[in-house]
Amino acid sequence: MTLKNRLGGHTNSYHTYSLEEALEGIAAAGFKFVELGAVRGWTEHVPLDADGATLSQIQRMLHKVGLIPVSLSGHSDLTTQAGLEDGIKAVDLCQRMGIDLMNTAVGGHASEHEDEAGFMNTIFTLADYAAARDIMIGLEVHGEITSSGQSARPVLERINRPNVRLNYDTANCEFYGNVKAVDDLPGCLDLLVHCHLKDKGAEGKVWNFPAIGQGHVDFPQIVTIFRQSNYAGPFTVEIEFYGEPWPSLADVNLAMQQSYQTLAALGLS
Repeated sequence: MTLKNRLGGHTNSYHTYSLEEALEGIAAAGFKFVELGAVRGWTEHVPLDADGATLSQIQRMLHKVGLIPVSLSGHSDLTTQAGLEDGIKAVDLCQRMGIDLMNTAVGGHASEHEDEAGFMNTIFTLADYAAARDIMIGLEVHGEITSSGQSARPVLERINRPNVRLNYDTANCEFYGNVKAVDDLPGCLDLLVHCHLKDKGAEGKVWNFPAIGQGHVDFPQIVTIFRQSNYAGPFTVEIEFYGEPWPSLADVNLAMQQSYQTLAALGLS
Protein backbone atom coordinates (compact mmCIF):
# COMPACT_ATOMS: atom_id res chain seq x y z
CA MET A 1 0.00 0.00 0.00
CA THR A 2 1.35 3.42 -0.96
CA LEU A 3 0.79 6.30 1.42
CA LYS A 4 -0.91 9.17 -0.38
CA ASN A 5 0.62 11.93 1.73
CA ARG A 6 2.59 14.54 -0.21
CA LEU A 7 6.33 13.81 -0.06
CA GLY A 8 8.77 16.67 -0.55
CA GLY A 9 12.36 17.68 -0.11
CA HIS A 10 13.40 20.45 2.29
CA THR A 11 15.61 23.16 0.79
CA ASN A 12 17.48 23.36 4.11
CA SER A 13 19.21 20.19 2.91
CA TYR A 14 20.97 22.60 0.51
CA HIS A 15 21.84 25.01 3.30
CA THR A 16 24.91 26.59 1.68
CA TYR A 17 23.66 26.43 -1.91
CA SER A 18 21.29 28.62 -3.89
CA LEU A 19 17.55 28.11 -4.04
CA GLU A 20 17.82 27.29 -7.73
CA GLU A 21 20.38 24.56 -7.00
CA ALA A 22 18.17 23.22 -4.21
CA LEU A 23 15.05 23.07 -6.33
CA GLU A 24 16.86 21.45 -9.25
CA GLY A 25 18.38 18.80 -6.97
CA ILE A 26 15.12 18.03 -5.16
CA ALA A 27 13.18 17.72 -8.42
CA ALA A 28 15.87 15.58 -10.06
CA ALA A 29 15.76 13.20 -7.08
CA GLY A 30 12.11 12.49 -7.86
CA PHE A 31 10.23 14.70 -5.41
CA LYS A 32 7.13 16.59 -6.56
CA PHE A 33 6.80 18.79 -3.47
CA VAL A 34 9.11 21.05 -1.47
CA GLU A 35 9.49 22.81 1.87
CA LEU A 36 11.10 26.23 1.39
CA GLY A 37 13.64 27.62 3.86
CA ALA A 38 13.06 31.16 5.12
CA VAL A 39 15.17 31.28 8.28
CA ARG A 40 16.97 34.55 8.94
CA GLY A 41 20.69 34.02 9.51
CA TRP A 42 20.60 30.38 8.48
CA THR A 43 18.87 29.24 5.27
CA GLU A 44 17.34 32.26 3.56
CA HIS A 45 16.21 30.71 0.29
CA VAL A 46 13.07 32.81 0.55
CA PRO A 47 14.02 36.17 2.10
CA LEU A 48 11.65 37.26 4.86
CA ASP A 49 11.63 40.75 3.35
CA ALA A 50 11.15 39.56 -0.24
CA ASP A 51 9.48 42.00 -2.60
CA GLY A 52 7.00 41.04 -5.30
CA ALA A 53 9.65 40.68 -7.99
CA THR A 54 11.67 38.27 -5.84
CA LEU A 55 8.63 36.11 -5.09
CA SER A 56 7.71 36.07 -8.78
CA GLN A 57 11.20 34.85 -9.61
CA ILE A 58 10.90 32.09 -6.98
CA GLN A 59 7.54 31.04 -8.42
CA ARG A 60 9.12 30.79 -11.85
CA MET A 61 11.89 28.58 -10.44
CA LEU A 62 9.28 26.30 -8.89
CA HIS A 63 7.30 26.08 -12.11
CA LYS A 64 10.42 25.37 -14.15
CA VAL A 65 11.23 22.20 -12.19
CA GLY A 66 7.64 21.22 -11.42
CA LEU A 67 7.76 21.51 -7.63
CA ILE A 68 4.80 22.50 -5.45
CA PRO A 69 5.57 24.09 -2.05
CA VAL A 70 3.74 22.38 0.82
CA SER A 71 5.29 24.30 3.69
CA LEU A 72 7.58 27.17 4.62
CA SER A 73 10.31 26.78 7.24
CA GLY A 74 10.08 30.12 9.04
CA HIS A 75 11.96 29.36 12.25
CA SER A 76 12.63 32.32 14.49
CA ASP A 77 13.26 32.80 18.21
CA LEU A 78 9.68 33.10 19.41
CA THR A 79 10.83 33.86 22.94
CA THR A 80 11.64 37.41 21.73
CA GLN A 81 9.77 40.29 20.14
CA ALA A 82 12.19 40.28 17.19
CA GLY A 83 11.46 36.60 16.67
CA LEU A 84 7.74 37.25 16.72
CA GLU A 85 8.17 39.92 14.06
CA ASP A 86 10.07 37.46 11.87
CA GLY A 87 7.37 34.85 12.48
CA ILE A 88 4.74 37.30 11.29
CA LYS A 89 6.81 38.00 8.17
CA ALA A 90 7.00 34.25 7.53
CA VAL A 91 3.20 33.98 7.82
CA ASP A 92 2.90 36.87 5.36
CA LEU A 93 5.18 35.00 2.94
CA CYS A 94 2.93 31.95 3.20
CA GLN A 95 -0.11 34.03 2.35
CA ARG A 96 1.65 35.74 -0.57
CA MET A 97 2.91 32.42 -1.99
CA GLY A 98 -0.24 30.38 -1.46
CA ILE A 99 1.32 28.12 1.20
CA ASP A 100 -0.98 27.11 4.04
CA LEU A 101 1.57 25.80 6.56
CA MET A 102 4.46 27.54 8.31
CA ASN A 103 6.91 25.52 10.40
CA THR A 104 8.70 27.14 13.31
CA ALA A 105 10.21 26.31 16.70
CA VAL A 106 10.18 27.77 20.20
CA GLY A 107 13.71 29.15 20.16
CA GLY A 108 14.38 29.29 16.44
CA HIS A 109 17.30 27.54 14.79
CA ALA A 110 19.62 27.69 17.82
CA SER A 111 17.09 26.76 20.52
CA GLU A 112 19.48 27.19 23.43
CA HIS A 113 18.25 28.06 26.94
CA GLU A 114 14.68 28.55 25.81
CA ASP A 115 12.52 30.98 27.75
CA GLU A 116 9.10 29.31 28.02
CA ALA A 117 7.44 32.37 29.53
CA GLY A 118 8.78 34.52 26.69
CA PHE A 119 7.45 32.03 24.15
CA MET A 120 4.02 32.02 25.77
CA ASN A 121 3.99 35.81 25.51
CA THR A 122 4.34 35.68 21.72
CA ILE A 123 2.78 32.46 20.43
CA PHE A 124 -0.83 33.59 20.88
CA THR A 125 -0.21 36.72 18.80
CA LEU A 126 1.44 34.66 16.06
CA ALA A 127 -1.27 31.99 16.18
CA ASP A 128 -4.10 34.50 15.88
CA TYR A 129 -2.31 36.40 13.10
CA ALA A 130 -1.88 33.15 11.18
CA ALA A 131 -5.45 32.01 11.83
CA ALA A 132 -6.81 35.24 10.38
CA ARG A 133 -4.97 34.32 7.16
CA ASP A 134 -5.94 30.63 7.24
CA ILE A 135 -2.35 29.52 7.88
CA MET A 136 -1.45 26.51 10.03
CA ILE A 137 1.59 26.63 12.30
CA GLY A 138 3.70 23.51 12.77
CA LEU A 139 5.62 23.74 16.04
CA GLU A 140 8.66 21.54 15.54
CA VAL A 141 10.06 18.81 17.74
CA HIS A 142 13.20 20.83 18.34
CA GLY A 143 15.10 22.35 21.26
CA GLU A 144 14.43 22.06 24.96
CA ILE A 145 10.72 22.72 25.46
CA THR A 146 9.37 20.62 22.58
CA SER A 147 12.16 18.04 22.55
CA SER A 148 9.81 15.16 21.70
CA GLY A 149 6.20 14.54 20.81
CA GLN A 150 5.50 13.69 24.44
CA SER A 151 7.01 16.93 25.74
CA ALA A 152 5.26 18.98 23.04
CA ARG A 153 1.78 17.78 24.00
CA PRO A 154 1.35 19.88 27.17
CA VAL A 155 2.77 22.91 25.33
CA LEU A 156 0.22 22.58 22.55
CA GLU A 157 -2.53 21.99 25.09
CA ARG A 158 -1.61 25.25 26.83
CA ILE A 159 -1.61 27.12 23.53
CA ASN A 160 -4.98 25.56 22.68
CA ARG A 161 -5.29 26.99 19.19
CA PRO A 162 -6.65 24.76 16.41
CA ASN A 163 -4.14 26.16 13.91
CA VAL A 164 -1.07 25.40 16.08
CA ARG A 165 -0.10 21.76 15.74
CA LEU A 166 3.04 19.62 15.72
CA ASN A 167 5.74 19.35 13.07
CA TYR A 168 7.31 16.02 14.02
CA ASP A 169 11.00 15.33 13.33
CA THR A 170 12.11 11.70 13.28
CA ALA A 171 15.71 12.51 14.32
CA ASN A 172 15.24 15.57 16.54
CA CYS A 173 13.28 13.46 19.01
CA GLU A 174 16.52 11.54 19.61
CA PHE A 175 18.89 14.48 19.42
CA TYR A 176 16.92 16.71 21.79
CA GLY A 177 14.56 14.33 23.58
CA ASN A 178 16.60 11.11 23.87
CA VAL A 179 13.69 9.01 22.59
CA LYS A 180 13.37 7.04 19.37
CA ALA A 181 10.67 8.04 16.92
CA VAL A 182 9.12 4.56 16.87
CA ASP A 183 8.50 4.88 20.61
CA ASP A 184 7.50 8.55 20.68
CA LEU A 185 5.50 8.96 17.49
CA PRO A 186 2.47 6.76 18.29
CA GLY A 187 1.62 8.93 21.30
CA CYS A 188 1.41 12.19 19.35
CA LEU A 189 -0.02 11.30 15.93
CA ASP A 190 -3.21 13.15 16.75
CA LEU A 191 -1.21 16.40 17.05
CA LEU A 192 0.63 16.22 13.72
CA VAL A 193 0.20 18.65 10.85
CA HIS A 194 3.63 18.06 9.22
CA CYS A 195 6.56 15.66 9.52
CA HIS A 196 10.26 16.03 8.83
CA LEU A 197 11.73 12.71 7.77
CA LYS A 198 15.32 12.84 8.98
CA ASP A 199 17.81 10.07 9.70
CA LYS A 200 20.41 9.96 12.46
CA GLY A 201 23.86 8.50 12.05
CA ALA A 202 25.13 8.49 15.64
CA GLU A 203 23.78 8.00 19.13
CA GLY A 204 23.13 10.83 21.54
CA LYS A 205 23.51 14.53 20.91
CA VAL A 206 25.84 14.20 17.92
CA TRP A 207 25.14 16.28 14.81
CA ASN A 208 25.02 13.55 12.16
CA PHE A 209 21.93 13.52 9.92
CA PRO A 210 22.67 11.56 6.72
CA ALA A 211 20.53 10.50 3.78
CA ILE A 212 17.40 8.53 4.63
CA GLY A 213 18.41 4.89 5.03
CA GLN A 214 22.05 5.70 5.87
CA GLY A 215 21.46 6.06 9.63
CA HIS A 216 19.71 4.03 12.32
CA VAL A 217 16.19 5.55 12.35
CA ASP A 218 13.72 2.71 11.73
CA PHE A 219 11.88 4.08 8.70
CA PRO A 220 10.13 0.80 7.80
CA GLN A 221 8.47 0.84 11.22
CA ILE A 222 7.78 4.59 11.02
CA VAL A 223 6.03 4.13 7.68
CA THR A 224 4.00 1.28 9.21
CA ILE A 225 2.96 3.56 12.10
CA PHE A 226 1.85 6.25 9.67
CA ARG A 227 0.09 3.73 7.45
CA GLN A 228 -2.02 2.64 10.44
CA SER A 229 -2.86 6.22 11.40
CA ASN A 230 -5.12 8.93 10.03
CA TYR A 231 -2.27 11.37 9.39
CA ALA A 232 -2.95 13.22 6.14
CA GLY A 233 -0.28 15.94 6.21
CA PRO A 234 2.92 16.27 4.20
CA PHE A 235 6.33 14.71 4.74
CA THR A 236 9.52 16.56 3.84
CA VAL A 237 13.02 15.11 3.80
CA GLU A 238 15.65 17.09 5.68
CA ILE A 239 19.33 16.14 5.52
CA GLU A 240 21.75 18.12 7.65
CA PHE A 241 24.88 15.96 7.29
CA TYR A 242 27.56 16.91 9.85
CA GLY A 243 26.63 20.59 9.89
CA GLU A 244 28.94 23.18 8.39
CA PRO A 245 30.92 22.95 6.19
CA TRP A 246 28.29 21.35 3.94
CA PRO A 247 29.23 18.54 1.51
CA SER A 248 29.67 19.23 -2.19
CA LEU A 249 26.59 19.91 -4.27
CA ALA A 250 27.03 16.54 -5.99
CA ASP A 251 27.03 14.78 -2.62
CA VAL A 252 23.92 16.63 -1.47
CA ASN A 253 22.15 15.70 -4.71
CA LEU A 254 23.15 12.07 -4.23
CA ALA A 255 21.85 12.08 -0.65
CA MET A 256 18.51 13.43 -1.85
CA GLN A 257 18.32 10.75 -4.54
CA GLN A 258 19.15 8.01 -2.04
CA SER A 259 16.52 9.36 0.36
CA TYR A 260 13.81 9.40 -2.28
CA GLN A 261 14.64 5.89 -3.45
CA THR A 262 14.61 4.54 0.10
CA LEU A 263 11.23 6.08 0.86
CA ALA A 264 9.75 5.08 -2.50
CA ALA A 265 10.75 1.48 -1.82
CA LEU A 266 8.76 1.74 1.43
CA GLY A 267 5.69 2.93 -0.47
CA LEU A 268 6.06 6.58 0.49
CA SER A 269 6.08 8.39 -2.83
